[in-house]
Amino acid sequence: MKIPTLTSVVLVTAVHALWAADGPGRAGYGPTVENAAKAPGASPAGMVWVPGGEFSMGTEDPTRMVCEGHGDDPMQDARPIHRVYVDGFWMDTTEVTNEQYARFVEATHYVTVAERRPKPEDFPGARPEDLVPGSILFTATPGQVPLNDFLAWWRYQPGACWNRPGGPGTSVNGREKFPVVHIAYEDAEAYAKWAGKRLPTEAEWEFAARGGASGKPFTWGDEFKPKGKWMANIYQGSFPTKDTGLDGFAGLAQVASYAPNGYGIYDLAGNVWEWCADWYRPDYYAQVARDGLARNPRGPADSFDPQEPGTPKRIHRGGSFICTDQYCSRYMVGSRGKGEPSSASNHVGFRCVMVPAAGAAK
Repeated sequence: MKIPTLTSVVLVTAVHALWAADGPGRAGYGPTVENAAKAPGASPAGMVWVPGGEFSMGTEDPTRMVCEGHGDDPMQDARPIHRVYVDGFWMDTTEVTNEQYARFVEATHYVTVAERRPKPEDFPGARPEDLVPGSILFTATPGQVPLNDFLAWWRYQPGACWNRPGGPGTSVNGREKFPVVHIAYEDAEAYAKWAGKRLPTEAEWEFAARGGASGKPFTWGDEFKPKGKWMANIYQGSFPTKDTGLDGFAGLAQVASYAPNGYGIYDLAGNVWEWCADWYRPDYYAQVARDGLARNPRGPADSFDPQEPGTPKRIHRGGSFICTDQYCSRYMVGSRGKGEPSSASNHVGFRCVMVPAAGAAK
């Protein structure tokens, strides 16, 4: 319910000329070594097998490269690049959709965080009349605003929730195949448990997003727009005044509107941020890198964000439809985002993973 800092979305876009020139195996990245074991049975409906294995996790400093935009964030929380091993797993091929979440709600009568009345103890000093259910909406500004003032384009909308994404009077009718949004962390966890799945760890998510490749800046490869083709749903135009929709969508896109990555997984860049199971700490990669190869890392034991001390954060991955080279380019595959677990907004969703039963993988 708390307004997100959106420092998770303050960033750069890097180009790719230098990365393309260096190619796989440039400084900091080793090869991706996939497990040889086959999937232990048929993939569950809507999921694909990700073999797991050893890979280099994280990203280089994009500010040393030729930039396609004006970003200057060095992404220090995504370094050092370090070696990680993950076991194989199944992953949803798309973000969880409105129709999938509707089936869960119908079966369980679950009430999301955005639909609940905020607790006074969580918002000391708030007037009782202000403690109404709702969520956070991205709202275009009528003119240019300083990009260091995120409150200019975010507002709290009473009544906004997963099936009323714009607030009262709106619905998801006709948008059944769009990603569900206004989902807090516990809402995503509840769905995953009902579906017999779980949220991915950050390491699982990045291994899947890389699609078997090593050191690429994007889930699809080295070039931002190969042969001039848009590869993800992000923001074009003057941020935050108008998304021109040059990529085909102004705002959210239906899932699987762009080509999948090397594992057959869609929308791992742009569209909506995706919750991961790990707590966020900017120094976590440095901690695990000191211990050598990290095997199935689950993230730190607690959270610390120096930009908001005292406010725990969970990992977001993948960027969203408001990512832009003017402000946020954390759709780059090795980069990281973060979010306060009880916060929901119209640019955060999730997908799930499933692991084989013990002894099933051979």
